[in-house]
Amino acid sequence: MKDIVTLILGGGRGARLRPLTSYRSKPAVPVGGKYRLIDIPISNSLNSGLNYIFLLTQFQSHSLHRHILSTYSFDRFSGRFVEILAAEQTEEGSDWFQGTADAVWKHRIQWDLPSYRDVLVLSGDQLYRFNFSDLVRTHRDGNADITIAVYPVRREETAGYGLLRIEGANEICEFVEKPKDPKVVEAFRVPPERLKTLGVTDPSRAWLASMGIYAFRREALREALSDKANVDFGRNLVPSLVGRRRVVAHPFGGYWEDIGTINGFFEANIRLTEDPPSFSFHHPTFPIYTHARALQGSNLRDATVRASIVSEGCRIGRATIEQSVVGIRSVIEDGARLKRVVLMGADFYEDEESRRLATRERVPTIGIGANAVVENAIVDKNARIGVGAVIRNDRGIVEGEGPGFVVREGVVVVPKNAMIPPGTRI
Repeated sequence: MKDIVTLILGGGRGARLRPLTSYRSKPAVPVGGKYRLIDIPISNSLNSGLNYIFLLTQFQSHSLHRHILSTYSFDRFSGRFVEILAAEQTEEGSDWFQGTADAVWKHRIQWDLPSYRDVLVLSGDQLYRFNFSDLVRTHRDGNADITIAVYPVRREETAGYGLLRIEGANEICEFVEKPKDPKVVEAFRVPPERLKTLGVTDPSRAWLASMGIYAFRREALREALSDKANVDFGRNLVPSLVGRRRVVAHPFGGYWEDIGTINGFFEANIRLTEDPPSFSFHHPTFPIYTHARALQGSNLRDATVRASIVSEGCRIGRATIEQSVVGIRSVIEDGARLKRVVLMGADFYEDEESRRLATRERVPTIGIGANAVVENAIVDKNARIGVGAVIRNDRGIVEGEGPGFVVREGVVVVPKNAMIPPGTRI
């Protein structure tokens, strides 16, 4: 693993995750109470023995840069690094990244070096635990130019992924990106006998989806990227290689979730509260790392908490919390009720003077106010939910917005720094 470089794609504008990406890039979105999405691919890489990591960024990247610089610092003699590569003007061009592959091409001076035999390309908006040494073993044993990690999905999920067909020793013979035509989708169904050889026991998961995780032979990646038509991995580059290069599939059997949409993000967080959870950030030998904070343990005063995660530094009164993820520095006042809520917490504590001023100005303080009710919602950082406010989408709105909130895929989202006045009903 010493001759592999990792490239993590920081993503574009993150439109499907708005308003969570209105003030930050997609990999910087908080997840699981105290982590950021970017912590997942970085931690998987470090735990797999991959020590040379570049993060490619472009949009709203300030908080992401700050998180990386404050979290991933290494002994200068170890040679390990997590380095940020931002979009920049050069003598070759002054335009922004045109796609994921174009971003990698424009930074080839950083990774196209003789010391790197292979290049691992990862996405920044997924939830999983993956020892990449298994992928590299498949890649090198199969003498592949590109190896794609694949995951079995059900028919109703196929429209969101690139699908592939395999033959022989898991060599990919056909690839299509996010198909909509039912006939095309059916043509990519994997026969039951082939599913068994891949270790898939659920016959309904009969389609192989690309996970957006690729291992490239460095020379093959450089050659493919030199074609200016290949600006995006899924839409252009990978399909262009199938049939011309040796492209191999690596089946992945663990937990994996693409959380690039509001509903996917919300449900993935709520599932963390299950017993046992589908995914846990803790693992004795393969943990997910994040920024170490000097926060005290949470203070719960006569609170009722069921099937939930409460991060450090919270102050919770006589509240009821069910199936919720409570982020760092969260303040929840007496009488509040939360059910299926992703509460991201706060970046700071309000001092007593600020709280008194807010009360005098009849402005809610940061957190969940007394007797407020919040259900099936995402409350972003530093949001203010007023006393007695009710947020639970009783009208069943699928898409909409109003003062201080939006509804996406049926989930109410209170954006960062937003305010919901006392007594509001949503």
